[in-house]
Amino acid sequence: MIAFKEWTLICDALGRGTQSIILRKGGIAEGRAGFRFQHYEFLLFPTLFHEQVAKLKLPPETAMPEQRPDLEISLRARVEWTREVADLDAVRRLAPFHLWRDEVIEERFRYDEKQSVSLAFVRVSRLVPPLIFPDAPRYGGCRSWIEVPDLSGETAAEKVLGDAEHRAREQQILAALCD
Repeated sequence: MIAFKEWTLICDALGRGTQSIILRKGGIAEGRAGFRFQHYEFLLFPTLFHEQVAKLKLPPETAMPEQRPDLEISLRARVEWTREVADLDAVRRLAPFHLWRDEVIEERFRYDEKQSVSLAFVRVSRLVPPLIFPDAPRYGGCRSWIEVPDLSGETAAEKVLGDAEHRAREQQILAALCD
């Protein structure tokens, strides 16, 4: 099964329903073509990157989860639409809809000669029960997409946001992109 590597605290925000977008420039291992949302349904693989608290709009006392011997994936995302956003002002208008600090998003935007970020508007569901499996070196590295074990046939998925709230947020995000 395919999984998308994202910071643990961003996965938490997606799982709480406080965030419905993913902004990405790409990882070191994305290759010459750069990053793109090449999968439209995937599991969210939370990554423990300890500097993330300083790079997010969170209180500095926010605690990172402890590293455990087993990995746990509790969220699935379905991409409803994507945009390559090449207007920095439009990217800045998205600030109310994500946790990344402005300077982090601007750094991603300006990372290479192609000044832009990839945006995905996602519908997130919580997996019941979560997928739990042993950590292994193949899950490491600076790449966005990885293969993880398949879900059990007994796994259910419960939408994090109701339909009305999800659609209202979508309209707010689209309006921010078009202002």
